[in-house]
Amino acid sequence: MASSRTRERVAQGHPCFGGNRHKNGRIHLAVAPRCNITCGYCDRRHDCANETRPGVTSRLLTPIEALAQVRDVMARTDYGSLIKVIGIAGPGDPLANEETFETFRLVQQEYPELLFCLSSNGLLLPDRIGELADINLHSLTVTINAVDPGVGAHIYRQVRYRGRITTGREGAGILIRNQFEGVRLAAERGIVVKVNTVLIPGTNEGQIPLIAEKVSKAGAFLMNVMPIIPQAAFAHVPPPTADQLEQIRQANEGTIAQFRGCQQCRADAIGLIGGCADNKAAVKEHVRRSGQW
Repeated sequence: MASSRTRERVAQGHPCFGGNRHKNGRIHLAVAPRCNITCGYCDRRHDCANETRPGVTSRLLTPIEALAQVRDVMARTDYGSLIKVIGIAGPGDPLANEETFETFRLVQQEYPELLFCLSSNGLLLPDRIGELADINLHSLTVTINAVDPGVGAHIYRQVRYRGRITTGREGAGILIRNQFEGVRLAAERGIVVKVNTVLIPGTNEGQIPLIAEKVSKAGAFLMNVMPIIPQAAFAHVPPPTADQLEQIRQANEGTIAQFRGCQQCRADAIGLIGGCADNKAAVKEHVRRSGQW
């Protein structure tokens, strides 16, 4: 389990784990293009100035370019001093991309004082947990949307694992098994774990208490119930209301602490959550001003 010092550091400094989002900023480095599952609610084909959602980036970076970006942002006088977290959250799954590990190693060599965070669907967590511990990852977010493979089969169209493509209950079962095992292994390694769950009305409401119970027992620190963004196969599904979200969070708060500040950020977000650099136009301006990549 994570030491009390690590938990305190993450809880105080990481805006997605409870840290003050008005004082603590982050950089999402978009170095991970490939994904190993196909989610029914995922659509990475679009990118516009006001689009704030996971999987969106204006430009993919190489690890060297990512390090250059961190250097440039940290040197800025307007918000560089606010950056506390370096995260990799896509636009694909970070664990399916070797660039993720190279990027963390490069950035940690120059900025060891920062917190390092990764977001994943969890499929490869059991396979790569040792590597995550080796790169001194502080926090991990795993998106888990179901306990029952029958429900998962409605959410995940296919799963690509160890060279094999599976669908339906079989594919969902492999993913779900690896997700919960990965959370347990990560917590045992001292990584602070948050679990994201996308609330899909009419599909997985009944799964959320089961997820909360299982991840709490596995050692997760925090749960974040997120509203679905209607698109792709779930474009017809109305998102839950704020009241519905809050009711579910309250109902599960006795099982595991609930996070309420999520903005479902882009894979290339920079700065404070909801701040000036959290959109495509600001990121493009940052690129133009830096003149580096």
